[in-house]
Amino acid sequence: MNRVAFLIDGFNVYHSVKQAIKDGEKGSLKWLDYRALCESYVRSSVFGKAATLGRVVYFTAYATHLTATRPDVVQRHRLYVSALESRGIEVIPGRFKWKPRWCPKCKQDVPGHEEKETDVSIAVTMLEMGVTNASETIVVVTGDTDLIPAIRIVRRLCPDKQLWAVFPYARFNEELRQVAHGSIKIKRKTYGAFQLPDPVTLPDGSVIRKPASW
Repeated sequence: MNRVAFLIDGFNVYHSVKQAIKDGEKGSLKWLDYRALCESYVRSSVFGKAATLGRVVYFTAYATHLTATRPDVVQRHRLYVSALESRGIEVIPGRFKWKPRWCPKCKQDVPGHEEKETDVSIAVTMLEMGVTNASETIVVVTGDTDLIPAIRIVRRLCPDKQLWAVFPYARFNEELRQVAHGSIKIKRKTYGAFQLPDPVTLPDGSVIRKPASW
């Protein structure tokens, strides 16, 4: 048995999708169907012919600090999360924390917010899956090097597990590739090939339609 679990750094992929759009990829890309994307890699036998898709976990955070000025941002995000959950994807939310940022132009701190908890949540989930034997292969979908120490620890504590990295488009990192057992690069055109249906029907029979703008 080779159960393959995917741990998805939502904002890392989101910025990758924005980069793909900036680089000229046409069509709808942000209504991404993570389950179908992950299934495609399992079916390709890259993890072996006996591989089966296990848990798909999506880590994200709602930008609630924008609610007063841009409520549509959070509303669209919540719709998208509901659509992902209808596909059997687990969602683990983090949060945004107020943090001043230095503006080199105006030479002073300006208000800002920073996503928190995602890296720690991914690391803890990775370790949990390893020590509880919940998966034989654990795949992190990110280009964030902050997860390198966690991968090293899981490899040391769970030497029978395979740790892979799937790099979002334009997010490749050589250091992360070196600590993983294997890696995959998501191609720019891949995002458009794996989109959720429109509308998405929820388990209770209600439907969610893709936002007209994002």
